[in-house]
Amino acid sequence: MRSLEKNKKHSIKSSTLLLLGFATAFFSRVVDTAGAPATVNFAHLALIPLASIYVITTARTKRLKQVRSAQALLFSLLLFLFSITASALLNKAGLINVVLSYLLWVEAYIFLCALVSLPFSPEGLARLKIWVLRFSIFHIGLALLQKVLLEAGVMRATKMGILQDNIQGVFYLSGGGHVIGASVSIIFAIYCLSQAKLSLPFKVIVPIAAIAQLVVADAKQVLFVAFVAWFLLILTKVGDLKKLLMYGVIAAVSVGALMWCMDHVDAFRGFNTWVRPEIYGPEGEARLVKLSSIGIIQSYHENPFHWLFGLGPGHTGDRLGGWMIVKYQSLLAPLGVTAHPASQQAWDAFYASRLGGKSSMFSPLLVCAGMWGDLG
Repeated sequence: MRSLEKNKKHSIKSSTLLLLGFATAFFSRVVDTAGAPATVNFAHLALIPLASIYVITTARTKRLKQVRSAQALLFSLLLFLFSITASALLNKAGLINVVLSYLLWVEAYIFLCALVSLPFSPEGLARLKIWVLRFSIFHIGLALLQKVLLEAGVMRATKMGILQDNIQGVFYLSGGGHVIGASVSIIFAIYCLSQAKLSLPFKVIVPIAAIAQLVVADAKQVLFVAFVAWFLLILTKVGDLKKLLMYGVIAAVSVGALMWCMDHVDAFRGFNTWVRPEIYGPEGEARLVKLSSIGIIQSYHENPFHWLFGLGPGHTGDRLGGWMIVKYQSLLAPLGVTAHPASQQAWDAFYASRLGGKSSMFSPLLVCAGMWGDLG
């Protein structure tokens, strides 16, 4: 009995640590905007791994499935560390590049490994879910409030002066924050719809609020990616005719409803802005500028090892090379951060296009190109 109580307390303590680590990542941008030092944006890169390592090393789970899942994740994390270190040595990247790039790519998986390792008690799991629900609801509410305050003139549009780009929820005043914020809200809405224990009114209100945020933030690419992901999900259900039909019907109805709204509802008319097939063809400007970073990266490949290990962590179009090194130069330069001209050339190609600066949807600094460019 005493051992059971001890395990329960350990589980609650561990879940609290993970929750605090998650909060440092989730709220870092809004805390920065409120006036905290810029270093607050890096706090989660230390706190989440430290909390996760504590949980993993002190975990007492005896379930074979959990143990094997944690081992598989740890092996993958070590393999990725080897890859990024090899890339850094080949390209003479700074040590801080290795540390930041590695954590930016795998931080979520380190957190996941800790969750998998933790022998949750029902109370600990319920507590973690409740706080994540609260965080997400706060985020959606803050985004919709930002819309009201911006329209009323209480808040002023910053950066490019576009109101929609400043509807970002807890990711306020971050590059592409309106897209990240809308993505988080849509994922949360899907999660709510999948939870049988949540009340029906809650499962209706949250998706409506999330869609409202997506629309007022004008996050077109979030909707596009959601439909592509839904289509890929349908393809995985070819062997299950019942699910294939169900998912197919839902997708068809959703696409039909969206097209009707784009033609008849003022709030959705902005989604017609980039419905221009001519810019997406083989020689279309959207396709050319979107994929321009691939050609730029290839132009710097000097030997076969660059195909295997890339141009170095933080040297091309990932989050570190594309944004952070420039934005936090004063903080990172004393730590020996290294940069590469490929990153700036990708931005130059973006702004040289007539589409550049008009929508982040056409940005050539995309995740898959960034990982390939950095690490091969």
